[in-house]
Amino acid sequence: MIFHFLFILDYINLFAFNLIVYLDFINSSQVLLNIIITLFSNVKDLHFLEFSSGYRNSAVCLESESGIGYKSDEFETLEAHIRDANWDACIDSLNRLNGLTNETRASALFLVLKQWLLEYLNRGDDSSALEILRKKISGLEVGKEKVHTLAFGLLSLKELGLDKVDPDAIYNFRKNLLTELEKVLPPPITLPDRRLEYLVEMAVWSQIDNCVFHNSVDAISLYEDHHCDGSQFPTKTMQILTNHRNEVWYVQFSNNGSYLASSSSDCTAIIWKVLDDGKLTQRHVLQSHEKPISFVAWSPDDTMLLTCGNIEVLKLWDVETGTCKHTYGDASFIVSSCAWFPDSRRFVCGSSDPEKGIYMWDSEGNELKSWKGTRMPKVLDLAITPDGEKLISIFSDKDIRILNVGTGAERVISEEHPITSLSLSGDGKFFIVNLNSQEIHMWDVAGEWLSPMKFKGHRQHKYVIRSCFGGVDSTFIASGSEDSKVYIWNRRGSKPIEILCGHSMTVNCVSWNSKRPHMLASASDDQTIRIWGPDVQSR
Repeated sequence: MIFHFLFILDYINLFAFNLIVYLDFINSSQVLLNIIITLFSNVKDLHFLEFSSGYRNSAVCLESESGIGYKSDEFETLEAHIRDANWDACIDSLNRLNGLTNETRASALFLVLKQWLLEYLNRGDDSSALEILRKKISGLEVGKEKVHTLAFGLLSLKELGLDKVDPDAIYNFRKNLLTELEKVLPPPITLPDRRLEYLVEMAVWSQIDNCVFHNSVDAISLYEDHHCDGSQFPTKTMQILTNHRNEVWYVQFSNNGSYLASSSSDCTAIIWKVLDDGKLTQRHVLQSHEKPISFVAWSPDDTMLLTCGNIEVLKLWDVETGTCKHTYGDASFIVSSCAWFPDSRRFVCGSSDPEKGIYMWDSEGNELKSWKGTRMPKVLDLAITPDGEKLISIFSDKDIRILNVGTGAERVISEEHPITSLSLSGDGKFFIVNLNSQEIHMWDVAGEWLSPMKFKGHRQHKYVIRSCFGGVDSTFIASGSEDSKVYIWNRRGSKPIEILCGHSMTVNCVSWNSKRPHMLASASDDQTIRIWGPDVQSR
């Protein structure tokens, strides 16, 4: 225990030193002392520090010089009553506290009465314990089930002879009671748990939120205001891939960031290897489709790749060997998009044929399930959340359907303009849709938002343009555009923060490398793929 407290005090000294350096320019020792007092709120044993030689004086000194007490007068009174086992006075104090809801007061009283009852049992005073249970606890508005559970638990302990505990255990029970009361009673009666940690985290996140180019995993220091200069932001063409012989319609980085897959109207897909130096080299050319390939999808474990032919079949490829493992459907099955479940064994594909709907297959070629009929018109795009629970699909041009795969519950969002594509954030909490009204809308998967966040600036009238999330914590949104440019937004703003020039024709699709947040790929009708990275020299 002594070692534990010494470690805490060393940590406080180090923190104080850092804060002195940071606050020196305002010479604010008062602020420093206030923060140190708050820091003590993270020490669970501080309630009982005063019983340890020396620590009480330190705590009292800090409280005196800062003018802020670690505990409110009301909580100190409760603590004294609990320490002295003066339960009547403790209950009276709780009943006299102002600003408590009936539910909060009942919860606090239940905790105190439970401790009182336990100590009666420990002394062998069964009749008094029973009176507490019948006359005091049973009258609280805490739910009968909670009271019954308490009674049954205590009765079981008594039958097993475990109702007698040593004095040290009683001390610990009272200590735990104070901890539980801290959780139940609201500020300013108690100080919220780990309050300083929360405030520091909020300060860090506030700086990140105010930095529109933040795209780094490096730790944020509070010694100075944080500002990214864009040195980790993809704004410069680092490589141009020219292996396709016609328009490039789709690109997607693998989940581990080690590969890039591209598909083209030249009826091929290419798997590219991302080298350690950031350059890409061709690994496999996938040639089996008879028609242009409009879509690809990596399995979550990156061992397999699905390719969707335009008005054609779906094919499954082995990434290591580049060989076709299976072909799904036939010439009559028009596949529009596909998405994997997190187990890398099952996937779904949607068809633009209203009679086909959505199919679920496994990697061995077996059909597992289907959703089709009048309620499932043509499917334009779809996605599966990382937990495998939600299937999000675009159907009937303007509608977004969010289906709980397990329960069958669904929710439909209707847009005013036709939707061309769908993309899911890395954490599965948000998705974006491209509209031919030259807007990108972001919705939350949980359904808490009444309206979407909107992003504007790119050009989209008649072609399928795809966008994606990217950067650290999926902070950014990137999109292709019919004006041959790539547009990038910070999710907190509706206007682009960067416009990347280089392509000579429509940019159909973009993909951000999730493991290399400074790497972005774009696919264009000019038959090229551009790899974008930081322009360190210009910054």
